[in-house]
Amino acid sequence: MLLIAGCGTVERSPVPDASTPVGPLDLERPVGRATGRQLLALKNDPDRCRATLAASRLQVRALENRRNGAFCHYSDVVQILRSTVPYSGPVHLTCPMAAALYLWERDIVAPAAVKYLSSRLVRIDHMGTYSCRRRQGGSSNRPSEHATANAIDVSGFRLEDGRRVTVLGDWSQGTTAERAFLREIRDRACGLFQVVLSPDYNAAHRDHFHLDMGDWGVCR
Repeated sequence: MLLIAGCGTVERSPVPDASTPVGPLDLERPVGRATGRQLLALKNDPDRCRATLAASRLQVRALENRRNGAFCHYSDVVQILRSTVPYSGPVHLTCPMAAALYLWERDIVAPAAVKYLSSRLVRIDHMGTYSCRRRQGGSSNRPSEHATANAIDVSGFRLEDGRRVTVLGDWSQGTTAERAFLREIRDRACGLFQVVLSPDYNAAHRDHFHLDMGDWGVCR
């Protein structure tokens, strides 16, 4: 539902199969091996992306285009108003990122919570989406995908039984089930997002999963 107003390094190449044909993406169909390619197609087709969101159960509000300085800007960005679970704070993302995040939370994170932790997912905690900054905080590095609202940093997951599983606390020190949960949702995110960075990447990501729809194709 779209409400208009004035959210080791591995290279991946999604391979289609019969369960998910290469063509227009239907967000209400289960994730298949071609879903990553379908999401990529939305990056260059804003009209199709908006139509894809509008045909889904995801509720969003279109945001006005924004420019802040030399490299911080965004266009075709939406705010997620209602998804399968709430988030800890506002989620402002490019349209393809919103689509990928919806699929990840519904078809990957929520089932994995039940599978490994025997409790339903009730909230996703994050550290931000749009932020005017360069990569890794450097003064001369390339602009971050956050600078165009094309990324989200996910830090933890709230469960129906009251538990909170966090990347910082449970990636290395959690129970066997908690560690398996975090690794499965990281690994399977790589089929939807272009870049997935976890504590395995570097110390800067020790407390979150960085997910974006940039051009690098990194999963670590």
